[in-house]
Amino acid sequence: MPKSRIRKKDDYTPPPEKKATQLDMSGGGRRWVAPLMLALFGIGLAWIVVFYVTDTSLPIEALGNWNIVVGFGFIASGFVVSTQWK
Repeated sequence: MPKSRIRKKDDYTPPPEKKATQLDMSGGGRRWVAPLMLALFGIGLAWIVVFYVTDTSLPIEALGNWNIVVGFGFIASGFVVSTQWK
């Protein structure tokens, strides 16, 4: 049986040296994300709870059952904001 060719490996060249970088753990400009996200979750939950506890007379009586959609809208907004969290 014929012997297969031996592949020559490339000579090892070390990668260029990288300068030591210090990680910035201060949060940068994203410090507002977590408080806003939690606030939106809380407002949405409170909106729905108040709607049920007051027997549909609060927060906005004219909206009727659409108050539930408003509450879930706040909660969904909280999830949208959470995508900015790093």
